[in-house]
Amino acid sequence: MLHTKPPQPKAPKGFEHVARYWDAVHGTWAAKILPGEFYVSTHGEMIVTVLGSCIAACIRDKKLGIGGMNHFMLPEANEHSSEVWGTNPAAQESRYGNWAMEYLINEILKRGGRRENLEVKIFGGGQMIASMSDIGQRNILFVYNYLQNEGLKIESADVGDIYARKVLYFPDTGSVKMRRITNVRNNTLMKRETEYRQQVATEDTGQSQGGVDLF
Repeated sequence: MLHTKPPQPKAPKGFEHVARYWDAVHGTWAAKILPGEFYVSTHGEMIVTVLGSCIAACIRDKKLGIGGMNHFMLPEANEHSSEVWGTNPAAQESRYGNWAMEYLINEILKRGGRRENLEVKIFGGGQMIASMSDIGQRNILFVYNYLQNEGLKIESADVGDIYARKVLYFPDTGSVKMRRITNVRNNTLMKRETEYRQQVATEDTGQSQGGVDLF
């Protein structure tokens, strides 16, 4: 089915650095976020990311349809917190879970969202490399504890195990399409997560398991 391509909505203030493109398959404008980035949409855009041991929280005001996604690699700042990722100050901090969650929630509330209307879905935290300490599990425990402390309920989640995930999020409806990537031919994802720096691969190049799951 061919979709008419509407004009691209203006990027929200503070998110001009995020890569955005027209997705012909889904017939929508999309924002592609990397580790340490997050994006909030008020125009019904799709938000896309690929996760290994990282976590992505998909959060929206379910009454307004305003929401976004983050992508963080480490639960909290540690001795490497002075390392610079990207050029956006918020992105440099939001690679850590405590900052990433706070930034995302605050940006939704700044745009009219209300805390009591927030819907939360969580993805990622895979143990991609057996020899690594399980940063994925640490991320999972962090995000569950954070949301519990904030009094926010998790609507749905797909976390853990040993595979990568590609996540497509539609904040206006709350729909999430997720594909498990069980055989990553390009080792960029694992290599870069091992080094805890730079950017993970943003396109899956391997085989999927079980098709696309809807959340």
